[in-house]
Amino acid sequence: MNITKTLEKRSNTSCEFCKATDNLQVYTAAPATEATSNDSLLACQNCCEQMDDNSKIDPKHWHCLKESMWSEVPVVQVMSWRMLNRLKAEDWALNLFDMLYLDEETLAWAKSTETDQENSVVHVDSNGTVLQAGDTVVLIKTLNVKGSSVVAKRGTAVRRISLVADNPEHIEGRVDGQQIVILTKFVKKS
Repeated sequence: MNITKTLEKRSNTSCEFCKATDNLQVYTAAPATEATSNDSLLACQNCCEQMDDNSKIDPKHWHCLKESMWSEVPVVQVMSWRMLNRLKAEDWALNLFDMLYLDEETLAWAKSTETDQENSVVHVDSNGTVLQAGDTVVLIKTLNVKGSSVVAKRGTAVRRISLVADNPEHIEGRVDGQQIVILTKFVKKS
């Protein structure tokens, strides 16, 4: 039986993430280079494009991970972990990421090819503590927000920050309902 037929049988001829039945294709999870039923899954064209290109990711589409992350198929677990990791700036994705459990071998596979810039750039607060997406920080200085009348007062807690991937000195967070960029030297992790 060829790989496509094997995957169609396993997935009931639907995308193993969003359950779409159109434009299905075999997707092989890196670092594998040759498609086998152990390291490949059946996914729709939309899911495949977003897994391959971070700039095309539509966070709303990936709400399907609420179900697919619990799959018993290791390759589906691995790709669910990778997509949730990329979407950690979204509250719902961070919550799911925190709930997801993978055994040691599957987790090592999931982490094996994560080359996000976010993982290579280290963000640290004013005390040198490493910051991660989803952390809560406190402002250590009153800041005037450029282009706005908002003043972010010293002591303000900024919850669920996101990291600016290409600049270790910048994070993003909400202050008074407005998304702003904050210099890491003006925050401390709480």
